[in-house]
Amino acid sequence: MLCARSSISMAQKWTNKNLPGALHFVTGNVNQRLPIFRREDACLAFLEELRNLKIKRDCKIIAFVIMPDHIHFIANPRDGKIREWTGALKSLTARRLIQSAPPDCFRVKESENQFWQESFKALPLWSDWMIWQKINYVHSNPLKARLVDSAKDYRWSSFRGFYKMDCEEILQVDPDWWWEDDARKLSAAMAEWDEEVREKYKK
Repeated sequence: MLCARSSISMAQKWTNKNLPGALHFVTGNVNQRLPIFRREDACLAFLEELRNLKIKRDCKIIAFVIMPDHIHFIANPRDGKIREWTGALKSLTARRLIQSAPPDCFRVKESENQFWQESFKALPLWSDWMIWQKINYVHSNPLKARLVDSAKDYRWSSFRGFYKMDCEEILQVDPDWWWEDDARKLSAAMAEWDEEVREKYKK
């Protein structure tokens, strides 16, 4: 395990880059921070698309929360291509949510709608400290926003499923976070990154 400070520093270098073998903490904001996820149908639609993509393009979902105007989740796509995976999720959910939104709610040009802000932010996680810090952050979001008095009472998060409480699970989170070859993939990716850094400083 890496120490907390060096883990954060190295993770920031990899933000929004594919890092095979790591978990990824992903954040997405609704365009203009419109609180579209105050609607039950919008939350259900997002979770259904997330569940379908999880199955279609092998990915483990470790934790998630849907807030009124943004989302967080922790994912581990099998191929490590978090940018492509979140891009697909962004496209699928935007198409469906724009269709169900009030007319012109997300219109930015005459013939163009935009549901999400320009990009998602994906931060790689690989040490226990980093992973648990983000899991706790995800589940405490509704508390910090004063939407509920207890994390277990918030419907649109993985808290109850994660801690194996009785609940209606729209999207089941994965108790096993890793693929069998993640350690090898992460080691190779880190070695490649180290080589890139050395080459950069030679110039």
